[in-house]
Amino acid sequence: MAKGPKAYWLCGALLALSACSSEPAHEQRVAGLPAGETLRLAQSDIADMKAVGAEIATRDQAEALARIPGTLTNLSVRAGDIVVKGQRIGMIVDARLGYEINAYGSQVAAAQAEAARANGDLTRIRDLYNHGVYARARLDQAVAATRAANAQVAAAQAQRSASASVAGQGAVLAPANGRVLRADIPSGSVVAPGMSIATVTAGPPVLRLMLPESAAGAVHVGSRVLVIDAAYSGARVGSVVQVYPDISGGQIRVDATLPGLTTDFVGRRVGAAVSVGTRKALVVPRRFVTTHYGIDQVQVVGNDKTLSTVPVQIAPADDPARVEILSGVAAGDTLFAPSAVARASAK
Repeated sequence: MAKGPKAYWLCGALLALSACSSEPAHEQRVAGLPAGETLRLAQSDIADMKAVGAEIATRDQAEALARIPGTLTNLSVRAGDIVVKGQRIGMIVDARLGYEINAYGSQVAAAQAEAARANGDLTRIRDLYNHGVYARARLDQAVAATRAANAQVAAAQAQRSASASVAGQGAVLAPANGRVLRADIPSGSVVAPGMSIATVTAGPPVLRLMLPESAAGAVHVGSRVLVIDAAYSGARVGSVVQVYPDISGGQIRVDATLPGLTTDFVGRRVGAAVSVGTRKALVVPRRFVTTHYGIDQVQVVGNDKTLSTVPVQIAPADDPARVEILSGVAAGDTLFAPSAVARASAK
């Protein structure tokens, strides 16, 4: 059956109306905004955070050194053990010292025998002097010989004690209270004086940063440090406590404190950022940014109350609760964040 002109005109009108009623999928037209809050973007001053490498360390590290040459007979600690200052953690034995002690012991015995003979002679000579047999000069000579013999005994005993004290220095003592970082010399090894037997942490834990020398004038005590690491359940904020004055290899060393920092893993590397000044940036609370399928997005409010979802590029700010928007929106735009009830119902 043929269709008349009126039927064609009716079909065209219906198609035109359906085309006009279609809208972009990423816009939502409502009479008013849903429950939530809005934020008008504006440039603000924030800390200029420079990303650097950081390492968990301690304020100082103490070395347990060998004080005498010899053989390390035993080492009673391993890496990770807790020690106290003065605790004996190893023993070095020098067989030569044993022979020296025996030799000095023989010298002491010989000196004591000589001193006993001199004292006996002095007793007889004094008795004969009292009876007028010997002159005064002979008595003085015997007294001097006795004093020399007694001095020889004291000297021999001092040498034996000195040798024994050197042997006692074979004990390897913990230099400080802390955790053993390294104790990798096996028992039976021959060591020399000054050789490191173990390394012990000393002082409180710190976060050690290595900065380029160009940032030396921008970092000072009290500068903010931001650490984002899974081991700390998100971001943590610390502060610089010491800036070392020496520059090595084009880098300057900086120590910072961080809440919850421990010496469980000294030497562990973490990502950090340190404040090196201020700059202008677009910063918003993190709740205004959502992530879908790995893409960060914000909702922009139009002049006609239209909510448009716009992808943005963000970066961490100086505050873990805020983020910096690098691209996608500009100053003057109004962002919208749904309320907590609306977000919960959406899930």
